[in-house]
Amino acid sequence: MTANQQLRQLAKQLGLGAIAYKLYYAPKEFLEKISRQGSINTAIDYWSRLQMEAAADKLPTIAVQTSAPSLDIYFLSGRKFWYQTCFCAYSMQKHTNLILRPIIYDDGSLDQQYQNKIKRIFPHAKIILLSEVEERLEQYLPQSKFPYLRERRLNYPNLKKLTDIHIGSQGWKLVLDSDMLFFHPPDLLIEWLKSPQKPCHMVDVETSYGYSQSLMSSLAQAEIPERLNVGICGLKSEDIDWEKLEHWCKTMIEEQGTHYYQEQALIAMLMSSQPCTIASATDYIVMPSAEEVIKPKGIMHHYVADSKTWYFRSAWKHIL
Repeated sequence: MTANQQLRQLAKQLGLGAIAYKLYYAPKEFLEKISRQGSINTAIDYWSRLQMEAAADKLPTIAVQTSAPSLDIYFLSGRKFWYQTCFCAYSMQKHTNLILRPIIYDDGSLDQQYQNKIKRIFPHAKIILLSEVEERLEQYLPQSKFPYLRERRLNYPNLKKLTDIHIGSQGWKLVLDSDMLFFHPPDLLIEWLKSPQKPCHMVDVETSYGYSQSLMSSLAQAEIPERLNVGICGLKSEDIDWEKLEHWCKTMIEEQGTHYYQEQALIAMLMSSQPCTIASATDYIVMPSAEEVIKPKGIMHHYVADSKTWYFRSAWKHIL
């Protein structure tokens, strides 16, 4: 077990997962970023994020008739991401004549002022507050029966895109990461939204699950697809076996510890035994290059890792 894994295990035993992250891992990641990019570039990125957030306040209101039919797209968002969510949904709406309704789940920090900002741009949006989610969690995912999923959800917010949006619900849902932008009509996704038949995902630049293929395959009893990325994630809520997910989560942690990509690993395991709609890697681009960001040829960009620099500095300006 590595030193980081030992620290995480100790923090978990003491019930300090969230505190440990804020006091140790978040500052550590920030310092590593400064070391990698330099203080000047880090400062420019910070200023660019502030510009993007200010620009979101000026996005035009999407005018729709409340009685008109719509296609729902789902997000997990909050104080740090509301403006990215708005840019993603707005950019997608720009490239279709159909009405898209953002359904936004509160990550626990979506205060009233941010709800108001979202509703100004998307008056037809639906916001699901954390209090409503927690009621469903107590009913369908109680701590006594699902201790690992509940603990990971608290200390690993990415898991909320799975638990909070799908628990106690029915029907197909297309969950989108907020840090994405659309530049051309997303015909594949629109057709999926109109008539979903099977799970949907996009393709990563490399396989990033954080767990060994052998462990994942053994648990899922299926061959795990490579390079699955959940920036785009279409699942049918009632098809999710939460008891199986709890077992997987528990075994993964006991065998190989916790990992930032655990949510992606779990979804790859869920999708492993069934055919999927796969968004082309050349159209729906994970980690676009600087050249691609300057002159977008792809339908959509998902800004991960170092491509976030170009996302904050220039990509969103195309949408305006």
